[in-house]
Amino acid sequence: MHTQNLNKLWDIALLLAVITVFYNMLEGLVSVFFGISDETLSLFGFGLDSFIEVMSGIGIWHMIIRIKRSHNYDGPLQSNIQAKRDAFEKTALRITGISFCILTVGLILTVIYNIITNHKPETTFWGIVISLISIVTMVILMTVKIRVGRQLKSDAIIADAHCTKTCIYLSIILLVASVLYEIFKIGYIDSVGAIGIAFYAYKEGKEAMDKAKGKQCCECGDTQH
Repeated sequence: MHTQNLNKLWDIALLLAVITVFYNMLEGLVSVFFGISDETLSLFGFGLDSFIEVMSGIGIWHMIIRIKRSHNYDGPLQSNIQAKRDAFEKTALRITGISFCILTVGLILTVIYNIITNHKPETTFWGIVISLISIVTMVILMTVKIRVGRQLKSDAIIADAHCTKTCIYLSIILLVASVLYEIFKIGYIDSVGAIGIAFYAYKEGKEAMDKAKGKQCCECGDTQH
């Protein structure tokens, strides 16, 4: 790939990482605020999930910055960029894997607390609003990340895109739970779905950690071009 095109792709990847970090920080703050004020456990947990996703975004952000700096030099370093990129991505994959594991534990604890306390929120209106915004935003981010990751042949960026996919699933759960509660006043409708998401998060986290260790993992995103 031409150097100019390659640099442009890394610029796009960096921009996506920055957008992901700051969007999740904002989403986390807003969700936690309304989750506490409306006593909405699902929205509060969703906000904590957003903060956890920041960890993955920071890992990708840091990796891309280091790779871009490597491209600014000539000589022996330039010929070793691909090898160094692998090392950078292993670190980012570990961060992504750890983030998924934390996300899994957080979801399970949220479900347990939800069932034990039998707590019902005052309203889930803001859960509907926030989840709709999140779904649209994350679908766009995931689509672009996967495309850029495949063009750069970067497992770390593709893994981060799958981290974004988990955010979409969580947003759908929040949306369904919020809508059903507003209509039927049924609490804890998201518990079964949250357990399914926890399993998915664990699976993706394990896969990211295996890739960081150099193991070959089956992932559709790696084989489609």
